Amino acid sequence: MQLNYKKINLPFEYPFTISNGRTKTHQPALVVELSIGPFKGYGEAPAIAYYHITVEQMMGDLEAKRTMVEKFAITDPERYWHYLHHLFPQNPFLVSALDMAGWDLYAQMKAKPLYQLWNTEWRSDLPLCDYTIGIDTIEKMVAKMQSKPWPIYKIKLGSPNDIAIMEALRKHTNAAFRIDANAGWTLEEALLKIPLLKALGVEFIEQPLAKDNWDEMKILFEKSVLPLIADESCVKEQDVKKCAAHFHGINIKLTKCSGLTPARRMIQEARALGLKVMMGSMNESTIGSAAIGHFLPQLDYVDMDGPLMLSEDIATGVNYHQGRVELSGKPGLGITLQ
Repeated sequence: MQLNYKKINLPFEYPFTISNGRTKTHQPALVVELSIGPFKGYGEAPAIAYYHITVEQMMGDLEAKRTMVEKFAITDPERYWHYLHHLFPQNPFLVSALDMAGWDLYAQMKAKPLYQLWNTEWRSDLPLCDYTIGIDTIEKMVAKMQSKPWPIYKIKLGSPNDIAIMEALRKHTNAAFRIDANAGWTLEEALLKIPLLKALGVEFIEQPLAKDNWDEMKILFEKSVLPLIADESCVKEQDVKKCAAHFHGINIKLTKCSGLTPARRMIQEARALGLKVMMGSMNESTIGSAAIGHFLPQLDYVDMDGPLMLSEDIATGVNYHQGRVELSGKPGLGITLQ
């Protein structure tokens, strides 16, 4: 097996802002390629400042252990993940990229799309993908929404103008709304805002409180009139069980949980605990988004709009039709690099 990798810097169509004033115009990411003969598998890991992992750190770790990454005989992607997990115990983002490439490579050698390899069925009633509107002035948020007519919008909130923003957006669409507060509210704000947001047609609230504010999250869980979905509070497999008493569902991020292999186990555990399951984007290109797409038969909600947020992409293989996701049907992730 041979390893190649490169840094990419994906440009957003609009500057992207979430709670606490965090704004970026580009998404740096690492793309890895694992190849055996004519088969090439790809993986992607965005670098997220919030989690203190840079592309340079991932590349340094990868180069230091290149020989060990390449020497594994990939007869079982799950075994490969365990190997990588112990090889890079402090870098789940890198493990995720390599795990993704490993699954892509293995499924290509088996001549099956990933969802078929997992014995799941591509149905006509799969969850629709939302489209994210980042925090901005009310006028600009309305303009962003109007420029992309869509059946479901995920709205980033976490400012004093949250309700005014939502009232303004509601005047221009009948689409469903989902709210992501990115841990930007206090308990008092959440208790005040959530009933008002329900009246404005909001479907659920993602991560209303700080990720480790479990005591107040329990109170909100018992009082909220809308479902609450954990994001920052549910990073790893070990977090799923704790979320069951504090949230109605979890949002799995492949990069944060360290790949497709642990994500599959997280879904199984969440189902056993009666939790709804969402899978979310970290602004991936079509590479990472295709990986999310193959999970669609196992999900209740999906936020895989990374390619829709970009002004330039690096691959093809995922298409969006008013929220409906179409994969290429080719083996593995089914992507082609541009």
